[in-house]
Amino acid sequence: MKILILTNKMPYPPLDGGSIATMNMLKGLHKAGNQITCMALNTNKHAYPVQEIPSELGEAIRFIGIDCDTSIRPLALLGNLLFSREPYIAKRFNIKAFRMELRKILKEESFDVIQMEGPYPGQYLDLIRNTSRARVSLRAHNVEHLIWERQALHERSPLRKGYMNNTAKRLKHYELKLAKSVDILVPISEPDASCFGDNGIHVPRLTIPAGLNMNNYPFTELPDGHSVCFIGALDWLPNQEGLLWFLRNVFDRLLSAMPELKLHVAGRNAPGHFEKKLKHPAIQYHGEVENAMNFIRSHRIMVAPLLTGSGIRIKILEAMALGRPVVTTTAGIEGIPAKNNQHVVVEDDPAMFSSSLITLLRDTRESERMVKEARELIDQHFDTFELSNRLSQFYKTGE
Repeated sequence: MKILILTNKMPYPPLDGGSIATMNMLKGLHKAGNQITCMALNTNKHAYPVQEIPSELGEAIRFIGIDCDTSIRPLALLGNLLFSREPYIAKRFNIKAFRMELRKILKEESFDVIQMEGPYPGQYLDLIRNTSRARVSLRAHNVEHLIWERQALHERSPLRKGYMNNTAKRLKHYELKLAKSVDILVPISEPDASCFGDNGIHVPRLTIPAGLNMNNYPFTELPDGHSVCFIGALDWLPNQEGLLWFLRNVFDRLLSAMPELKLHVAGRNAPGHFEKKLKHPAIQYHGEVENAMNFIRSHRIMVAPLLTGSGIRIKILEAMALGRPVVTTTAGIEGIPAKNNQHVVVEDDPAMFSSSLITLLRDTRESERMVKEARELIDQHFDTFELSNRLSQFYKTGE
């Protein structure tokens, strides 16, 4: 089959969860025998020159990047808020240059499937329907409106809470309308699939989680010391929220029990006001790291204290694959079929979160048992090539 993948950012290099999920799916669908073209909004925030993509990858998958600026513009945001019912967070991805190039490609070539990575390429669904006979698939990395709804519940500022609720309402209308309009829906987790179903979305559907190529994740011994790490994009509000919860409610408890403990934080695009919250003798802020896997490997435990979210947290999958214990929350583990105290530790209470971390730092035998079972779980459920084959087969046969 000829498959066109549309994405709102260049998936190479695969550094964050979204780009890793997209890049692994591209490789998997190609390996399953499909001809893959990836057309991406090459945004100023995630810009990467197409010509610098490694030749081996570029020869297997055709990448087309359209340079554009999707930055939030305050006046445009205000105008949208006052005079439109569309979510600005989606509208800013409606780029004229991308639309023109997509129209050209669809007129010159025929595709069997056009797969949208997330809801924002849905800005071009009208063009696709008018120009192509391809079946349209929505691969939902998250249920976006749920993230905003849940974020609003924890927001203290009345102004920000009002804006988040307004955005969530607009996103829900946009997202559900789009999901009803596509031919195939591919949620990334079962909770997300259930959410779509509960909202009356009954198009053909197959849940395919984000996958990993386990050959890229060698299992290594736990390092010595009391080193804890957090990694995640720090321009994403749920990551900021979760890390702040950890710092306010858990961190002092840890230091009281283990004064020598060090917290290592990695993540790109942290706002200046947020960086100030990381200034502490026991915290080392690394910014964006060159190699996320090396960062995770160099520390004894990873924490993922998310309070809101949707989809699947790729960094948790990576830590489990690499053999690092993970302490997370109910929201953090959503979509991953891991059992508490068997594959990971799941705690929402700050005192229990702290106590579990201390136990794993001190009990090497328990940590080693947990990481072995966690890696087996990832190997069994999240092999990217097996998952891509399932999706390819679904596209071909509907089964």
